[in-house]
Amino acid sequence: MAASSAPPAAQNPLKTLREASFPRRCRLRMVSPARPPPISALASSPSTAAASPLSADARHRDDVLRAARAALSNCLSETYLDRTVPGLSSKARGKVRDIYDAEDHLVLVTTDRQSAFDRVLASIPFKGQVLNETSLWWFNKTQHITPNAVVSAPDSNVTIAKRCSVFPVEFVVRGFVTGSTDTSLWTVYNKAVRNYCGNVLPEGMVKNQRLPANILTPTTKAVDHDVPVSPDEIIQLGLMTQNELDEVSNKALALFAYGQQVALENGLILVDTKYEFGKGADGTIMLIDEVHTPDSSRYWIANSYEKQFNAGCEPENVDKEFLRLWFKEHCNPYEDEVLPEAPEDLVCELAWRYIFLFETITNSNFQLPVAEEPIHDRISRNVSRALSSI
Repeated sequence: MAASSAPPAAQNPLKTLREASFPRRCRLRMVSPARPPPISALASSPSTAAASPLSADARHRDDVLRAARAALSNCLSETYLDRTVPGLSSKARGKVRDIYDAEDHLVLVTTDRQSAFDRVLASIPFKGQVLNETSLWWFNKTQHITPNAVVSAPDSNVTIAKRCSVFPVEFVVRGFVTGSTDTSLWTVYNKAVRNYCGNVLPEGMVKNQRLPANILTPTTKAVDHDVPVSPDEIIQLGLMTQNELDEVSNKALALFAYGQQVALENGLILVDTKYEFGKGADGTIMLIDEVHTPDSSRYWIANSYEKQFNAGCEPENVDKEFLRLWFKEHCNPYEDEVLPEAPEDLVCELAWRYIFLFETITNSNFQLPVAEEPIHDRISRNVSRALSSI
């Protein structure tokens, strides 16, 4: 769990969870009234009066919440494989992943750390396993669009990948005007910005409205935060060549369109996401990092979207947005040195939503880890065995 000081006032965590997900004062600040473009794939969806899919299987949800609460003290928040696995060196610690050098390969360990606002907020039970397995599923399903760097997955929290030269640009693709961070499309649109990362945005849009077409809003890394950048600036700064940029942009838009299609087929809306790419030694451009996870993407429940939108309420989300909103309501997550500790109910609810998303997208059951040995010992053993056979 993150940080130390208490929230501004003692509150019922269940109450704050409901308010963070669906604020009581639903009416949003709008530029002008408008209706969302129709989502044709929802024409045959169940009635929006039906129970939310998030709570439809109450027994399964309760089982996951119970397991998450029991695992709160056993989250994978830090790793040190460079001390336990022969041949590994130079650990690099990202917000969520720990990356180890294995000569021609990289060992990527997805931890349970939860990040937002360019900092770690909490540790979420099972999160690392969910993200790793979600990405692996999408990596496999998108090989018809682009090759990827995956070599093997020796552990539920680990991916071994080909070493490549990473482009210093994140390709963010958006289908809706939404978000709560400083670089989100709604934040900048609400400040009257109408040309963003080279995209001309129409007047009169409102929060959570679908864009006329999907757009790319790339970012490049600064010291401690992401900086929006236009395609022209990417070339001018020497971050990519024009051919590289064209290829990666086309791949990103194709990946997103495919992801939206798969999501809708399973009752979800893929709202926005980010992709990272690298170039192998042979010049092949590959998809790396993660794909369409609830960390890198926003997902909404499809059959309630239009009802929520027309009421001026936030959509039902299946990602970390409700945790972002909770922190924004209780502190300044960009400037406060110490953040309040996220309530256990929110942490466990996020664990459930991540597992719900994995099971909904993949149409498979998430296997809760069996705590027969410490997670780090299990990972060390599995990585050692895998590296010895490469």
